[in-house]
Amino acid sequence: MADGARSDHPGVQGELDRLAALSPGGDRLGLERIEALLARLGHPERQLPPVFHVAGTNGKGSTCAFLRTALEAAGHRVHVFTSPHLVRFNERIRLAGRLVEDELLAALLAEVLDASDGIGPSFFEATAAAALLAFARTPADALVLEVGMGGRLDATNVVARPTVTGIAALGLDHQQWLGEDLADIAGEKAGIAKADVPLVTLAHPAEAASRVRAVAARVGAPLFVQGEAWDSGIADGRLRYRDRDGALDLPLPALPGPHQADNASLAIAMLRHQQALAVPAAALERAMTDVRWPARLQKLRPGPLIGRRDAWLDGGHNPQAAEVLAESIAALTHGRPLHLVTGMLSTKDAAGLLTPFRGLVEQVHAIGFDHPLAFPAEDLAATARDLGLPASAHPSIADALAHVPADRPALIAGSLYLAGEVLALNGEAPD
Repeated sequence: MADGARSDHPGVQGELDRLAALSPGGDRLGLERIEALLARLGHPERQLPPVFHVAGTNGKGSTCAFLRTALEAAGHRVHVFTSPHLVRFNERIRLAGRLVEDELLAALLAEVLDASDGIGPSFFEATAAAALLAFARTPADALVLEVGMGGRLDATNVVARPTVTGIAALGLDHQQWLGEDLADIAGEKAGIAKADVPLVTLAHPAEAASRVRAVAARVGAPLFVQGEAWDSGIADGRLRYRDRDGALDLPLPALPGPHQADNASLAIAMLRHQQALAVPAAALERAMTDVRWPARLQKLRPGPLIGRRDAWLDGGHNPQAAEVLAESIAALTHGRPLHLVTGMLSTKDAAGLLTPFRGLVEQVHAIGFDHPLAFPAEDLAATARDLGLPASAHPSIADALAHVPADRPALIAGSLYLAGEVLALNGEAPD
């Protein structure tokens, strides 16, 4: 799936159009295409700085944000690869602290596509190849690498020997590719484990934890699990972390929601269970307060779309993420009647996403958005009504917000693609 990628730069847009024409539709897993492509490109995956490889269903992007912020606070230059983008395709590739510039991005995509004849890489595989080329050619001290989907057969898993690997929260998502139950999904995520490379994980449900442990044992990856090798929690308004090297007393993460304490703790544990780069406690403390990661329960600024109302934005798109989001937004709005503005892809579990908001929202405002797989607004509103939620359908995000009373807080949620549209319309594109 091409992620609806668009660019204002004609050179980048030309390559994106070319990629859309050359690449097969739909998501695909497997390493044979990316390995063949990288071989033609001179194996850039073998020329990378220390790699921090992160998988998971929910929270892996936030964990990457904490990793990047902590490493930079320690004085290191950091590459980052994440997906999807929100507003600009360039957001996927951060070179030594800065988003890749348009001219370089166009040239990278052209080089990858010129080399891909007969291979037919997917959109994500071509993007990953372009990123790896850029990372190999630009000096940096570390690479924070987010898995796209799964892990074992994800294009990012061509990195043969990362410095450390991590698994964030697990849940049911992408079952058509990863398996129908949590244990199978955990096994796929654990596929990033490598021999003699530390694998650091959150505490997962028993069936998932057992599968992760089995995969780690099979490949010979030392396993460091929350609650066993390290632990963390919130006490007296502080994040308390402890492992074999001692205890840390840190500020709570700047990213809202109690779940971010786990994402921050996973990043800390990954940093403290690797030996390639020094990251002192002072850098970890700065990371807690300096971290930014858009569209994760983000309080929107006053702007052309939002006006001056209280509004939050979140890109969570599976039932587990929705449960955490509902709990977190209830705490932020202090019981004020909430309006949920939502749009999502038709491939997602709409009922599972909406159910946690029963008893919490006063009105659901369903919308479509600019994506070929967007759930029709009328159908989404009907799903909400079937769950007992008052709901209406709207032709646009602006129209939906116009129907939210000015004194009511609004939560815009359901898809990262919708989140990107909101940030663009409100003038808050990531930089």
